Amino acid sequence: MTEQNSEKTTLETSGAEQERQPLHERVENRSQRPNSDAFRAFMGSQWAPARTELPEADASAEHAARRRAAVSERFQGERLVIPAGQLKVRSNDTDYRFRPHSAFAHLTGLGVDHEPDAVLVLEPTDAGAGDEGSSHAATLYFRPLAGRDTEQFYADARSGEFWIGPRPTLAEMAARTGLRTASLEELEVAVTKDAGSPAAGQVQLRLLRSDDADMLQLVESTRSAAGVDPAEAEAQDGELAEFASELRLVKDEWEIEQMRESVAATIAGFEDIVRVLPRAIGHHRGERIVEGAFFSRARLEGNDLGYDTIAASGNNATILHWIRNTGDVQDGELLLVDAGVEADSLYTADITRTLPVNGTFTDIQRKAYQAVLDAADAAFAIVKPGIRFREIHAEAMKVLVSRLHEWGLLPVSVEEALSEDGQHHRRWMPHGTSHHLGLDVHDCAQAKRELYLDGVLEPGMVFTIEPGLYFKEEDLAVPEEYRGMGIRIEDDILVTEDGAENLSAALPRTPDEVEAWMKGLQQH
Repeated sequence: MTEQNSEKTTLETSGAEQERQPLHERVENRSQRPNSDAFRAFMGSQWAPARTELPEADASAEHAARRRAAVSERFQGERLVIPAGQLKVRSNDTDYRFRPHSAFAHLTGLGVDHEPDAVLVLEPTDAGAGDEGSSHAATLYFRPLAGRDTEQFYADARSGEFWIGPRPTLAEMAARTGLRTASLEELEVAVTKDAGSPAAGQVQLRLLRSDDADMLQLVESTRSAAGVDPAEAEAQDGELAEFASELRLVKDEWEIEQMRESVAATIAGFEDIVRVLPRAIGHHRGERIVEGAFFSRARLEGNDLGYDTIAASGNNATILHWIRNTGDVQDGELLLVDAGVEADSLYTADITRTLPVNGTFTDIQRKAYQAVLDAADAAFAIVKPGIRFREIHAEAMKVLVSRLHEWGLLPVSVEEALSEDGQHHRRWMPHGTSHHLGLDVHDCAQAKRELYLDGVLEPGMVFTIEPGLYFKEEDLAVPEEYRGMGIRIEDDILVTEDGAENLSAALPRTPDEVEAWMKGLQQH
């Protein structure tokens, strides 16, 4: 055989072997991990003893137990399956940082610890025979710490301690959460046992649908085998998601404290922005300098950003969800920053301030800013238990429509603009004035309309007030002096027993306060 033919045969053989190798294994082709018995034996030996001391209960544990009891009362006799979700691949064998589904976090009290693939199962019991006198026994199924004598310890890049650090044991997680705990290996039986149609004497399953494709497939195949109607099952799952969302409409004292911490960290992040603003001016990606300063604070004091930061200067501030942040920042422009720090508990703030880039508002900027501020203050002034959520928006719009009319920008009267057949002002204020806030930046999003938009305010509710005005450069319906200017002022509001508290009031809001605050930060 010639050398050329030998090389060709080798290449063909190699190619055939690669074709036989499963795709999911090929990301490991870059490494050469030993597989000898000697290596495995050595890797499993001479490690310090595993920790045995159990942690104290999390501060959230008792609150999470009360939340589970409320879910139990609503869905008696049914098996409830609440997954944390799965890791999401970012690129090849790298994943995005994991964040559990908000309902899972709410019902377990767990924040940023490693819980990919974990599932909370509420097993029905006789009425009153469950946890805390409820009608369910709750068990948390997760992948516990692997022993150092196992291959998973050093070989599993997603769950091995060698790669991602220590994981809790079953006993440690039980001590923290007050929940029963079990290995994921037991999950399938726990979910599928006797599951099916109540009419056939089986246990009804409800799944809180997340991005856990494996759990969805397991539940759907179980239902299919039992002859459960898919459309009816999906509607039942939707009722569980709806209730879990509505359960978060009123925050308990622990949740409110988490919100206060998140707001405080967010205010510190805005201070960081003001300090770096001189460096951003004139930079071809000045918005990224602003974004980066806030992100550093979010990672320093919390888990992450609560949502992608909007750092929008000039005309970019008229783009409501501008998160590219690729623009420059120029002297004389307004900079709109909408940002929030997500705490380790996963509760997030959501605050917006509009800042004069050079530290001083022009006359037209100040006039428009004051109108938005007055609208926000008018909306805040009516907040108290008993009013309807939608009234907040209506109150803010009265102020903005009045100002737009005074400035000669509306083609109709104030009354016609505010009517359902008018709404001309929505050209410059197209979004809502408020949304609930908590574990998600737009919290409780699956709640029924009658409990959200048409809902009555109660003490413990937390939401935003965020009116704005947006005059695009290309908007020929307004005089040139207004164009290229976007303004929004957003604060986080807590409903109290007799009124409301602005949780973010410590961040300057009036034009004079903003200017003095910026000057003070940039002088030090």
